[in-house]
Amino acid sequence: MTTETLPGVSVTTRANVYFDGKCVSHGVTFPDGTKKSVGVILPAQLTFNTGAPEIMECVAGACDYKLAGSDRWLTSAAGERFSVPGNSSFEIRVTEAYHYICHFG
Repeated sequence: MTTETLPGVSVTTRANVYFDGKCVSHGVTFPDGTKKSVGVILPAQLTFNTGAPEIMECVAGACDYKLAGSDRWLTSAAGERFSVPGNSSFEIRVTEAYHYICHFG
């Protein structure tokens, strides 16, 4: 099931802009202190590094992704998620706008 709203949160109004504007996100903080980011990746192939483990939830669009140490591209579409270990990286390939929620672990 795709997350459509995040009730009762605080949103950072200044955007995080990465890769010359190909990825734009906003930080979200829940009342219990849990943090997530909500954003969009425009058509590109990018590499992201992780500190904490992450779960990437696709809200709209789709992407292909490849985890560090793998040669295999996998697909994630609306309503699907993929997990990325902490202190790692992943490549993402987007051909149409990919809307996501990043759940930090």
